[in-house]
Amino acid sequence: MTVLNRRQGILLGGALGLVLMGCQLLSRPVSTPPQPQPAVIPLASATPVILVVTATPVPRQPQPTAAPLPSATPLVLIVTPTPLPPEVVAAASDVEEQLVTNVYQRVSPAVVHITSKVIQYSFFWGPIPQEGTGSGFLIDLEGHILTNNHVVVGAEEVEVTLADGTTLSAKVVGTDPYNDLAVLKINAPAAQLTPVELGTSADLRVGQRAIAIGNPFGLDRTLTVGVISSLGRIIEREGELPLGEAIQTHAAINPGNSGGPLLNSQGQVIGVNTAIRSPTGGLVGIGFAVPVDTVKRVVSELVEKGYYAHPWLGFEAYSIVPALARGLDLPVEKGLLIARLYRDGPAHKAGLRGADREVRVGNRILLTGGDIVITVNGTAVKSMQDLTIYLETKTRVDDKLTLTIWRDEREQQTEITVGERPMR
Repeated sequence: MTVLNRRQGILLGGALGLVLMGCQLLSRPVSTPPQPQPAVIPLASATPVILVVTATPVPRQPQPTAAPLPSATPLVLIVTPTPLPPEVVAAASDVEEQLVTNVYQRVSPAVVHITSKVIQYSFFWGPIPQEGTGSGFLIDLEGHILTNNHVVVGAEEVEVTLADGTTLSAKVVGTDPYNDLAVLKINAPAAQLTPVELGTSADLRVGQRAIAIGNPFGLDRTLTVGVISSLGRIIEREGELPLGEAIQTHAAINPGNSGGPLLNSQGQVIGVNTAIRSPTGGLVGIGFAVPVDTVKRVVSELVEKGYYAHPWLGFEAYSIVPALARGLDLPVEKGLLIARLYRDGPAHKAGLRGADREVRVGNRILLTGGDIVITVNGTAVKSMQDLTIYLETKTRVDDKLTLTIWRDEREQQTEITVGERPMR
């Protein structure tokens, strides 16, 4: 047994005390940083909203037993519902109203009332003048006005009434029946004219606000508000080729609105109101407008040449469906089976082949043996309507296209130069 003197006992006791203290420190739970609690933020909202925010914490020195912090910690903010004060509701309503009223104040001076005078002939009474009305809008300071072709077609005289009440004689300088567009020209000082701003229709979205200004039933510069209901609509027209890529809106459009502008919230023209679909002839909430990108493609040629050169490939074809493919024993079930070529047309010059024989299928005599067009520049075409809309919206005269065709039991490609559709 070892005997310690007093000094050694004191030193030994101090050392044991330090050891015991260290053991207590090590056995005590290491405190962790307080966990973030959901922050309750009062917000003027009638519906609870949960906001998830990803926060990157500030780097800390590592603790002996603390778990490593993740690189990003989600922070959930719970927003409690609070009724909107009446003054806030009123302010929001005022902003909405102010937006629309500002568009009207800025754009309505550009909208004109068009009166067209057409002479009808009666067996008993001879020539009888009749009037039609429509809308239009100024597009430059030179006095050019855009409207629908059907507003002025066949007119002997055209008059335009400006927003200040001035009535002027107008000249039709160009028409495009396919796109239902026409350009008029008036002689007026530039200071009296307020042209519109043309926007774009390429980035429109369903649900976007749509504002129409026109002269329904002769009621000058009437404003209606709605939304874009759909895009890329095809308007079937009796005796005419189908009009594609139309904008559908439920902003009220009635007879007399034809040719007026369809606007976005910035007051830019996104379309030209052109037609309604209605079993009664009145408003049922389905109106159509020619997209402004079509306008911008066409209008310069109407001003310069008086007409628009429509793209054309120069052949007639059947739309291939499974039943037709089986009946004619065709190698594909989709595409265009060329029946006839127009002499010296683009397809004829490109060396495409038309039918070389007739075949009876049921009660029909069909022309077969021609090339089958599968794609145009990689885009599948299932009908002549598809082809027409593709050419009108994607090409211009003299463009070069690559057709994928089926000939001699194999696919091959051929290049074709877009021609100009013959005038009717």
